[in-house]
Amino acid sequence: MSKSEISIPAFDIKQQYASIQAEVSAAVLEVLASGRYIGGLVVESFERQFAAYTGVRECVACNSGTDALYLALRAFHIGKGDEVITTPFTFIATSEVISAVGAKPVFVDIDATTFNLDLQQLKAAITPKTKAIIPVHLFGQPVDMTVLMNIAQAHNLIVIEDCAQSTGASWGGQKLGSIGHIGCFSFYPTKNLGGCGDGGAIATNDPNIAAKLRLLKEHGQKTRYVYEEIGINSRLDAIQAAILQIKLRYLDIWNRQRQAIASRYQQFLSQVPGIITPKELAGGQGVWNQYTIRILDNKRDWVRAQLLERGVNTMVYYPRPLHLQPVYKSLGYRPGQLPVAEQISQEVLSLPMFPELSVEDQDWVIYSLKDCLG
Repeated sequence: MSKSEISIPAFDIKQQYASIQAEVSAAVLEVLASGRYIGGLVVESFERQFAAYTGVRECVACNSGTDALYLALRAFHIGKGDEVITTPFTFIATSEVISAVGAKPVFVDIDATTFNLDLQQLKAAITPKTKAIIPVHLFGQPVDMTVLMNIAQAHNLIVIEDCAQSTGASWGGQKLGSIGHIGCFSFYPTKNLGGCGDGGAIATNDPNIAAKLRLLKEHGQKTRYVYEEIGINSRLDAIQAAILQIKLRYLDIWNRQRQAIASRYQQFLSQVPGIITPKELAGGQGVWNQYTIRILDNKRDWVRAQLLERGVNTMVYYPRPLHLQPVYKSLGYRPGQLPVAEQISQEVLSLPMFPELSVEDQDWVIYSLKDCLG
């Protein structure tokens, strides 16, 4: 096969669907025949299963990972006048919801090894207005939740885990999303547990918080047409719940396949000059939603173009950190203020990563990267 015939996608959800197509089709047709498309037994069943998988008492399904974060902030009465600490190196949903509830996002720089919040700098960002911390388990790699929870408890802060990219990952043998006060998940199609459309969930051990979440996501009503608070419409469709129930059965297998691919990348790329491979913290078990390397010496964009010529598609998450986005100009952050996040954003490159990625395609990615770096 010539180079011109090779095309390796950064991710491929079609292969996964093909492997479970018969199960998915049967489940979807059953929901369609039932006539119950919003809520109902299928959604409730998925909530119970996902709660059990995550190791929490309660799961509240919702429309998206963004809504999960928004609802979590609302459930803990975080709003105007409050500050919430988070990372500048993530998708904007994490900080967007802080702004949406009227609070102020406070960005702390990241660790160059893990790409997650630098917990050594976290304490300095805490003020009397700080109400919560949103750690993001970026690319499927856990934040050191032992250290983070100790800091939060010492300052009486709420911890909202952003697990959008880390479903199934763990810290100290405990699933992410069950360690903080609340865990927020996304079921966007490219996530480790992805639906065939939007979806999200919130995990908690507090039944009162779960009740509050259910109220808020249903227009603020417990009883039909009796509204107790201003809420939103954030419901997981029954069809998505049916699909997610099937996929949940395979999630651990798929995550192990991701781990095997990451291990192979690590084996053959860790000593290649000009790149830095990602590292896992001792005590954590990541699930590699992305395998993201750093390309040094300002060569990232050149390397990406060279890989594309060889048929290897890659992704860049995230080319501009949040504190320097136009929408946050009013916060007053300046270039150079969070130097690690700013540098990393110019170096990161996510290699092809999905459970069905063949050994042959992995070999071509590895060979191509070595080849273009000389």
